[in-house]
Amino acid sequence: MKRDVSQRWDSVARRCSLLLGCALIAVPVQLVDAKPPRDTRPNIILIMSDDMGYSDIGCYGSEIRTPNLDQLAADGLRFTQFYNTGRCCPTRGALLSGLYSHQSGIGWMMTDRGFDGYRGDLNRNCVTIAEALRPAGYRTYMSGKWHVTKHVQPDGPKDNWPQQRGFDRFYGTITGAGSFFDPGTLTRGNTMVSPLTDSEYQPEEYYYTDAISDHAVRYINDHAADNSEKPFFLYVAYTAAHWPMHALPRDIEKYKGLYDGGYGPIREQRMKKMEKLGLFDSKLAMAPQVGDWDNVDDQAWESACMEVYAAMIDNMDQGIGRIVAALETNGQIDNTLIMFFQDNGGCQEGVGRRGDFKRPVASSLPTIADDAIRLDVIPKQNRAGVPTLQGPGIMPGPEDTYIAYGINWANVSNTPFREYKHFVHEGGIASPLIVHWPAGVRRKGKLEDQPAHLIDMMATCVDLARADYPQQLNGEKITPMEGASLAPAFVGKSLKREAPIFWEHEGNRAVRDGKWKLVAKENRPWELYDMSQDRSELQDLAASMPEQVERLAAAWDAWAERAWVLPLGAWRGRPSLNRQQLRFELKPGASLSQAQAPFVENRVVQIVASLEQAGTEGVIVAQGGTAHGFSLYLANGKLQFATRHNGTLTVLSAEEPLAAGPAELSLNWSAKGAVRITAGDKLVIEGKVPGLLTSMPQDGLQVGRDNNGAVGEYTAPAAFDGTIKQVVIEVSQ
Repeated sequence: MKRDVSQRWDSVARRCSLLLGCALIAVPVQLVDAKPPRDTRPNIILIMSDDMGYSDIGCYGSEIRTPNLDQLAADGLRFTQFYNTGRCCPTRGALLSGLYSHQSGIGWMMTDRGFDGYRGDLNRNCVTIAEALRPAGYRTYMSGKWHVTKHVQPDGPKDNWPQQRGFDRFYGTITGAGSFFDPGTLTRGNTMVSPLTDSEYQPEEYYYTDAISDHAVRYINDHAADNSEKPFFLYVAYTAAHWPMHALPRDIEKYKGLYDGGYGPIREQRMKKMEKLGLFDSKLAMAPQVGDWDNVDDQAWESACMEVYAAMIDNMDQGIGRIVAALETNGQIDNTLIMFFQDNGGCQEGVGRRGDFKRPVASSLPTIADDAIRLDVIPKQNRAGVPTLQGPGIMPGPEDTYIAYGINWANVSNTPFREYKHFVHEGGIASPLIVHWPAGVRRKGKLEDQPAHLIDMMATCVDLARADYPQQLNGEKITPMEGASLAPAFVGKSLKREAPIFWEHEGNRAVRDGKWKLVAKENRPWELYDMSQDRSELQDLAASMPEQVERLAAAWDAWAERAWVLPLGAWRGRPSLNRQQLRFELKPGASLSQAQAPFVENRVVQIVASLEQAGTEGVIVAQGGTAHGFSLYLANGKLQFATRHNGTLTVLSAEEPLAAGPAELSLNWSAKGAVRITAGDKLVIEGKVPGLLTSMPQDGLQVGRDNNGAVGEYTAPAAFDGTIKQVVIEVSQ
């Protein structure tokens, strides 16, 4: 049987508390009295699950056993119309920043599409909740899935990893998916680790959901021992129940045979339970069923997929129970705000549902060392050399499998709604929201029908933490919050929402204003629904109410223009690059996307940087990142010029520090790689790099900092500490 790691840490914490208590008996009274009183602001815990549908937990209609979430709901408040963004990483960008996902730089996935809304990296015009709360005195912790940066290599840039974005402690994965028994990009702090050789955490059987829960418990216990006078912010980002369908045998066993009747009976059962719970009334029609159980070729395999999916959720709920127990043990439950929600709707993706593997399968590939760092999202093999097994011949659950539960079960998860993850119809974006805070929520067991969105989490946290949301940070202008605090709803008051709620993902778009929702799939006409009567989106009113369509569409267009959503369709491919403009006059703080930046591929480059004050550290101008690019910067007062050619770093350095005061720097970079840099009339650098850049850098250009992947030997953003007047860049034709 697996050792309960959380109990082990709890036991250690209790022993430490007992020893501390004994020690305090002997401490002079004046020292005890000198200890600062505990801050009365609430602790805040955000718990997010992955790829789950609206009806997948018990208190929202499910047959899956989630007693701990159900109890939080019974003692707290449930929102019936809470929304995410319909996809994993845009949701995380919106949640962490309090902005719409495009404004955080993550309008799509972790790929740079060349536009500011589609950089695939959390930008510096936003702050995370941790960055907002830490200056207000909160300790900040994270356990789980990060997935808001394209930089996932262990030796690559880490400027957008959790500890560089406001978190004091972090354990989890940097990328978006992977094995639950051997997850890729597993990281503690800033160092990637192997679960097999991690000296700080060695359960008898490693399972990532347990590991996320156990580390959350650890942070709560450690905080109580070391920082009890301060409040804390904890972000718990589970990967359950994202594919692959991996679960522990004891959890799977609970659901054996439960889904043998197929999709229809479970949907009907869930809908009846929802009506009984008051989530919907009997007038609401379910969206059409997608799967036909009678035509399923391998019903045993299909029902097993859902059994494992249910087991994954069950295990997550067990971990949430341990988190709650840790709060109770440390006397923190009454003044801790817990909010549970999901990143998108049920996932229809068919990963691993095809293949011709049959058991048994022997090891046929080279083994992987226990201490090797794994990065793969879909591994080709396990460490023992067994190829990854997929398809109906393989029952899901074990470590050597990699299978998703498929579109038909996703339709069940999303009962009673249409569509799935990726889309902005209700099946893609509707999420449970459970709010539990005994000291602050005065509506025990009630339902809250006011629409709310992930962007509201930042506003809620800043409000309750009495924190100052910054207008600027590290020299960057911070985009104002988009959301509204949910705190008024905790005591039965109206939310102070000043604008409709908007969505866009992969060309799918929507706007919600009061009871009205305007929604469309990519390149399809708008549909209009009255959500007070037709939450399942079955009766399109667009043809009969053109004025309402026109009003909401105009609001969406205005939002899309200001929120970096445009150009619509940017997610599909790279934009055309700026090949025609040869001269760029740039002011301090200028930031150009790849599409706007100088086209430097195989072109001679000249740079003139006019400095009002030379400074001693930081980037004057940089274009590109760790693969291709250049950077002109200062280190210890000395001028440096760095280039990246297919990842290879070359640095040319001045021998003497740059003189204080104004400076006119002139750089010439020839076709053969010769570089000459002067400061006024003085030659300060002369050397050679491997030639011109052979590829156009993806990471754009910045003046006064390097926002994305660091080109040179510094940690991004490496803001310049002098004063820049202007930078002029000229490229050859």
